[in-house]
Amino acid sequence: MRRPKVGRMVLATCVGSFFILIFYFQSHLKPAAEQGGRRTSWRGKSRRSPLQALYESDQLEVSAVHVTHQGRRELLEEECRTHTRKRRVLIPEDLKHLIVDDQHGLLYCYVPKVACTNWKRVLMVLTGDGRYRDPLQIPANEAHVAGNLRSLSEFSTAEINHRLRTYLKFVFVREPFERLVSAYRNKFTRSYNTAFHKRYGTKIVRRHRPDPEPEALERGDDVSFEEFVRYLVDPQTQREEPFNEHWERVHALCHPCLIHYDVVGKYETLEQDSRYVLRLAGAEGEVRFPTSGKSTRTTGDMAAQFFRGISPVYQRKLYNLYRMDFLLFNYSTPAYLRFR
Repeated sequence: MRRPKVGRMVLATCVGSFFILIFYFQSHLKPAAEQGGRRTSWRGKSRRSPLQALYESDQLEVSAVHVTHQGRRELLEEECRTHTRKRRVLIPEDLKHLIVDDQHGLLYCYVPKVACTNWKRVLMVLTGDGRYRDPLQIPANEAHVAGNLRSLSEFSTAEINHRLRTYLKFVFVREPFERLVSAYRNKFTRSYNTAFHKRYGTKIVRRHRPDPEPEALERGDDVSFEEFVRYLVDPQTQREEPFNEHWERVHALCHPCLIHYDVVGKYETLEQDSRYVLRLAGAEGEVRFPTSGKSTRTTGDMAAQFFRGISPVYQRKLYNLYRMDFLLFNYSTPAYLRFR
């Protein structure tokens, strides 16, 4: 196994008018070295931490899944080196999507439309002191209630630094345009999402529909996918406010070139990768990741149907917007795009 490189990242937080700087050492084996090979205590049990379980694996026990994830880490590091020329300082705002499980030594960066509801449910079971046993018994809306799970941004700089160095950090990603079409279908074609229709739909109709009807301007509940795409690529959009998290790029939500992720799970191999994380955490006996029973999930063929009505000019603009997610997570340019 290739010996991991040691990188250093500065983390800054603002206290009053002063910035406190700490150093986040991205050494894969740092926790084991610091502890002299001793096992740490998680939930009062003396055993390997998830980070140690990952990086101290016996070569004879290395599985195909382990090799796959090593390859994903190495590709991500290589793409970051190739495409990120200027490093910037991490700030607490960058850490809002990182959920903390202190009992198992886990940090999970949640990405909307990539099974994040079920992962939040699982973490509520793992951190709930017995309050929850079955993830699917937790209502979806409760999984997203602020305060049910702790974000890394809530901790002090010293606590943040410690967790970044010693906890297993994982993220789940998805083919960017499938995720985007999934977000559009969920937020703009479902009648119950009136808050999204009001906040974003009315704005999209006003800006990107010629001669809109008064009812459309008022309700914003009939936004087409083409109008949504035009809204996304319009430079005015990001000048006004950041993208909503449901269509924000993964690299902008989870900062994988600033934070070293030990496991990069994929939606396409969701159940296998989820079992892998839970096995590393020693939590297989505590919770099982819910299997998906959805028959309406967005597929590549479905995304191709939506993109059929988008002109090559706007296809290219949209691809350029999401290009880093394609590159960092090894997704091929979709064959249905017509700008090549």
